[in-house]
Amino acid sequence: MELDRIKRVAVAAAGKGGAELTRLFGKLSRVSTKKSIADLVTDADIAAEAVILKTLQTAFPDHAVLAEESGVTGKETDHRWIIDPLDGTTNYAHGLNLYCVSVAFASAGEILVGVILSPPLEEIFIAVKGGGATLNGKPIRVSDTPRVEESLLVTGFPHAEKENMGPMIQRFARCLGASRGVRRLGSAALDICYVAAGRFDAFWEQYLNPWDTAAGYRIASEAGATLTDFDNDPFMLEKSSLLVSNGHIHEEMLSLLDINDETTFR
Repeated sequence: MELDRIKRVAVAAAGKGGAELTRLFGKLSRVSTKKSIADLVTDADIAAEAVILKTLQTAFPDHAVLAEESGVTGKETDHRWIIDPLDGTTNYAHGLNLYCVSVAFASAGEILVGVILSPPLEEIFIAVKGGGATLNGKPIRVSDTPRVEESLLVTGFPHAEKENMGPMIQRFARCLGASRGVRRLGSAALDICYVAAGRFDAFWEQYLNPWDTAAGYRIASEAGATLTDFDNDPFMLEKSSLLVSNGHIHEEMLSLLDINDETTFR
């Protein structure tokens, strides 16, 4: 398989999508909702997805695509692209520059290539299975922070699960009390990349979609991260929970996220 060509096309697609996001930033004519009032879709989502799809389908017309806005397109095949044209839509719609484009390629159910581009910050994270992960062409690795009490953590809250916020707030409170701090940036894809780059020591969230995590999964894996669900089973795209850490604090994080565990961390 020509993974180098696939990577080049993924980078090109992300770049074209990112250019659309930059062009439309602060100029939106339409913002609508999907599953909830906080689950937004904008002109920019649609425009970026269109150019990404055109780029991928021109280069690989026999590949399938799973995209956030248009769903599954293309033939049934082992080769599939998984894309999020705008991760961080709420940030984008409110004029905040924390957003990104996420493009992943999978074969036979395994994610082989991940590209995440942050247009406003001019940062591109790239990983190919077995080839390590890079940020703007330079290798990245997770942090070596040994304990949660020395860690900076990041999390997110789903748009459509407000009736289930109790357990999420409980997990947030436990992690906040045990760590150096917790951030909430509004883009799961960037959160995962920032763990991969050592900016954060762990990320957790529930109710994510495959397009939120696919590219980040490959990037974080190649950067040495540990990725599981909250039960410490290996993470897969269909899982409903995700914990990404530098590995050193993974067990401690799992204990904090286990809200049936009465252990107090001081």
